[in-house]
Formats: sequence, structure tokens, C-alpha cells
Amino acid sequence: MAERYTHRDDIDLVTAAQGGDRAALEALLRRHQPRIHAVCRRLAGNDADADDAAQEALVAVVRGLSRFDGRSSVGTWIYRIATNASFDELRRRRRRPEPVDADLHDRPATGSAVDDTAQRLDVDDALLQLPLEFRAAVVLRDLCGLDYAEIAEVLDIPAGNVRSRISRGRAALVPLLGPTPSGDRGNQPADEDRPRNTP
Repeated sequence: MAERYTHRDDIDLVTAAQGGDRAALEALLRRHQPRIHAVCRRLAGNDADADDAAQEALVAVVRGLSRFDGRSSVGTWIYRIATNASFDELRRRRRRPEPVDADLHDRPATGSAVDDTAQRLDVDDALLQLPLEFRAAVVLRDLCGLDYAEIAEVLDIPAGNVRSRISRGRAALVPLLGPTPSGDRGNQPADEDRPRNTP
């Protein structure tokens, strides 16, 4: 069963899956599916397109697994696939009508769920107003917690451009999201602008 792989490292799962271990493959996909969908949701801006992009990303992970050579971390490789799948979905979306987000109509919300939903929609709407290159950099940093080198690898841009895209993206978000409570730094935790080193 895939559950026996829960505590194994990603690279162990990849190696086993490359050798034909289906349970390892299922465990790897199960481990990363929530992160893949979260990236796709923030980049695509609605659940329908995020579901499509996430599904395409999972298929791409399976198809590309044999070519994974360990030059980047498994997580960085998967984030790159999810980001590219989201970009592809956005290109397809330009050729069809904007879908209605089923979340707003199919899921009743009460109490704090209303506030949570409203806050998520505010962030989603603000992110969608950013140029895609800024949106992707902010999402990968603030949602996914990637460091600057990892973001550069995912987006295939020079490392020196990452900080600028994040800074400009966050600056553009401030007026879109409105004031934050006193003492709340919103998208900018105290150590956010310090690059982290990846072993």
C-alpha cells in the first residue's frame, strides 16, 4: 500500500517509482497534489481552471518521471511543472469564456468560513490583477516558501530578477488588498527579504 511510503524522502519515492513501483508513484503524487493545486489555484484564479491545470501537472509528473535526474530537488521540479501547467491553462482560457467559480455557489459558508472565503477571494482577485510574471514570483515565494534560487529555477529566469519581481509584485498588491491591521505586515514577514540557502 502507498501509505507505507509516507515517511520516505521524495528522492526515495522517485527512485522507486522510476523502477516501476506503483505504490511509490501514488505516494509521491498524493504528497504533492495539495501543493500543486494550491499553486494552480493562485495562478489560475478559479477552481475550474486550477483543477484542469493541476490534473495536467500530475500527468506531466508521471510522464516526466523517467527523465528526472536529480539536478534540482523533487519539490522544485514539481513546482516548475505546476507553474507551467498553470501558464498553459491561462493561455487556453484566453480562447474561451471566463468560468464561474463553483465555490461561491455550491458551498454554503457560515461563521468564520465567510471571513476566510472573503479573504481568499480578495487575495485571488488582487493576484489576478498582477502581471503574470509578478504573480508567479509572489505565489512561489509567499505561498510555496521557495527561496530565490529555487524560484529562478522554476521560472527559468536569472536569479537577480527574482527579488525585483517579488518586490514589484508585493508593492502592487498593497493598494489592491487595502490596509492591514496594526502591526500586521501582511505579505512581508520580518525575514521575508532575506534569501534562504538551500543545501
